[in-house]
Amino acid sequence: MAKILVIDDERSIRNTLKDILEFEGYTVVLAENGKQGLQVATDTNFDLIFSDIKMPEMDGIELLSALRDAEVESPIVMISGHGNIETAVDCIRNGAFDFIEKPIDLNRLLVTVKNALEKKSLVKETKVLRKKVQSRNRMVGESAAIQRVRDMIERVAPTEARVLITGENGTGKEVVARLIHEKSNRAQEALVEVNCAAIPSELIESELFGHVKGSFTGAVKDRAGKFEQADGGTLFLDEIGDMSLAAQTKVLRALQESEITRVGSDKAIKVNVRILAATNKDLQHEIQEGRFREDLFHRLNVIPINVPRLDDRKEDIPLLVEYFAEQICAEQGWAVKTFDDGAVEALKARSWTGNIRELRNVVERLIILCGNNITAEDVKQYS
Repeated sequence: MAKILVIDDERSIRNTLKDILEFEGYTVVLAENGKQGLQVATDTNFDLIFSDIKMPEMDGIELLSALRDAEVESPIVMISGHGNIETAVDCIRNGAFDFIEKPIDLNRLLVTVKNALEKKSLVKETKVLRKKVQSRNRMVGESAAIQRVRDMIERVAPTEARVLITGENGTGKEVVARLIHEKSNRAQEALVEVNCAAIPSELIESELFGHVKGSFTGAVKDRAGKFEQADGGTLFLDEIGDMSLAAQTKVLRALQESEITRVGSDKAIKVNVRILAATNKDLQHEIQEGRFREDLFHRLNVIPINVPRLDDRKEDIPLLVEYFAEQICAEQGWAVKTFDDGAVEALKARSWTGNIRELRNVVERLIILCGNNITAEDVKQYS
């Protein structure tokens, strides 16, 4: 049930709003002036705040500014019997959600409440999603090996340099790419990810460069490819070592000319894209075997970043286990389960051919199958 604060020096207005809003099922708290309202609003979280503008000692405009300085995040609707366009604009400019004139129209009031509460809900959902994304993009560990990767990310992210990220499956190459984009000057634009290994070779060109209607069976309309979708932002070509030679040729041209051509078209389209690429293959060996273009390799390999194997950074396992345990228990809605020293040592003692991904899977299995305190015996039984 939403909680609403009403701040107004007129008792009749306060009580009228209270009666209306409580009838609609909301919990209502009243304050008779700006100072009292500020105190109540900073002591309690409200889903919505109504405030009169003309009040003694602290008026509504001053209150609005004070609430924002106090980082009160509730939507604030200003009310005035002396309203005009300039006052309304001034309120909105200073952070108010809306402005309502007295006498208050019932329908206008209820629509404003509904819209304000929906906005608050959306803001809350956005924050949750942002935290999830930030958590997914977090690089956990304090080893020298992972610190070198962090340092490299900090140095190259603000530049426009192309980056080639190498490492075994499950080491976290995607996390490195996302962090580079997140810390780059293109962070407000799109990060478009393409798994080159997951797309059939006959469709990779259409996926990357788009196609025009009728260019092949099934092309029922024009379609923009990943290069166009990433225009102004970053394109992450994951598992680029699995890309066909024909597609490699087109990618090379796109990098050289900063333009692409859709499949079935002869019209060049300019694109402004930063390229990040990743692979678990030895591209030098692939070049020798004739499976990867050497000129494309040199175009991509401006800044090489190698992500270490988990077996090369086992001192990070305790931190990783703690991080995954918190993450997994939060997803399940459980209290966080603990791993005793013996369990952590048992996890450090084994080899991790699947790297970080395998460790997370094992931690999840242990959390689901074992008790609140996971032991070395549990690790031996279930990992």
